[in-house]
Amino acid sequence: MADENGKQTETESRPWHQTVTLLLVSLRLAALVATSTAAGLMAFNKETKTVTVAVVGTNPILQSFTAAFQQTPAFVYFVLANAIASLYNLLAMLLRPCLKNRGRQVLVHLLDMVVFALVVTGAAAAASMAELGKNGNKYARWNPICDRFEAFCIRGGVALVAAFIGAVLLLLMNALSVVGLTCKNVTSNNN
Repeated sequence: MADENGKQTETESRPWHQTVTLLLVSLRLAALVATSTAAGLMAFNKETKTVTVAVVGTNPILQSFTAAFQQTPAFVYFVLANAIASLYNLLAMLLRPCLKNRGRQVLVHLLDMVVFALVVTGAAAAASMAELGKNGNKYARWNPICDRFEAFCIRGGVALVAAFIGAVLLLLMNALSVVGLTCKNVTSNNN
């Protein structure tokens, strides 16, 4: 309802702000869980296989092969990007009471967009390496490894899914943040 000057009263706009704030906090918490899951799964993703490479007499000669995320720069970037996103979301949630100023909220929104870009590029880089690991490249004669390191590939795939879920949540959070900032701007201009 509007007062006699046609201005919107504070109680009318407050439920909308509370709903947007609750959704933003929920999305940030879900993004924190998704990105930390992705970072943790990939960071601890390692598998070792021991195979017989030759037999001398009756004694087999064994060779151990290891697949680890540190061996691929794209996976290292993936872990760092998701870890940074997790830390940023945690700090943003903890410092939320200090971010009531509109200028600070705009800064947080801009940083949210940077973190979104970081998570998406990390996930895309890791997805390209995962595709190479699964299918190989017959033209470069790079053989696939997922037939030999199945658990490594499955854990990496789950980490990728978590990262892309985190990216979608960050995208939704950015869109809702714009709506919240715009709504506050319209309300403050009406008053």
